[in-house]
Amino acid sequence: MTDKKLKLQSLAGMRDILPQNQAYAKKAQKSIESTTNYYGFQKIDVPVLEYAEVFSKAAGVSSDVVEKEMYSFRSKGGDLIALRPEFTPGIVRSYIEHGMYNLPQPVKLWAIGPCFRHDRPQKGRYRQFTQASLEVLGDKNASIDGQIIQMSYDILKDLGFKNISIEVNSIGDSECRPYFKKIITNYFKSRKSALCGDCQRRLKDNPLRVLDCKEEKCQQVKAGAPQIVDHLCEHCHAHFKQVLEFLDELELPYTLNPYLVRGLDYYTKTVFEISEKSD
Repeated sequence: MTDKKLKLQSLAGMRDILPQNQAYAKKAQKSIESTTNYYGFQKIDVPVLEYAEVFSKAAGVSSDVVEKEMYSFRSKGGDLIALRPEFTPGIVRSYIEHGMYNLPQPVKLWAIGPCFRHDRPQKGRYRQFTQASLEVLGDKNASIDGQIIQMSYDILKDLGFKNISIEVNSIGDSECRPYFKKIITNYFKSRKSALCGDCQRRLKDNPLRVLDCKEEKCQQVKAGAPQIVDHLCEHCHAHFKQVLEFLDELELPYTLNPYLVRGLDYYTKTVFEISEKSD
């Protein structure tokens, strides 16, 4: 009986950052650090391991992160723990645990480090990846949303990205989103057979996630779907209007994307994506 040969290669979805690439990683962190310092953010480090409930309570048990992507396991003591798939829940946990709500508000924090998701390995996506997180706690002012978008834009410009495109939308809050969920559910139910298998399942638990699906067949169905911006409550509508006015004042190159959503339960109001447009 022969021993199996040891596979001298990284796991699927993992990668090495070789010496010749270290300069790029350092440049990115330096740009983030200088920008966050300029805007008065303080650095925080939170553990790579947390109780799994920290993420499931925040992201929602029906989110892809919790259902399919989170690395979770039982400790020797029987606790269900998880490798962090993102920073926000851990930072909020730290904010509460250490009584940071007693400090002058808002509390502005930033973090950077490895996160882990058992995602399908594909070009540009890894199961271990570096994430930078900007968090403002204790203030709901629309200008905070605009500032986070501006900071993200400034960092990418500083790193030499050109033709930067910002897509922005509002997904409402607990007041108006439940009503829109009923509207969008009825729309997709009448077209359920045209959706992919995942979205047919999502339709029951979180219909907004259908809007975030990248499958071609679902893209075609969602093209005619109702838009949440047409169903925002008065407060969310005013908040989004103020965000857009802030972006206009800064002359940032943004476009409205009424189908831009997020699959995590804790997201409310403003959502955005920044990418580099191809020439």
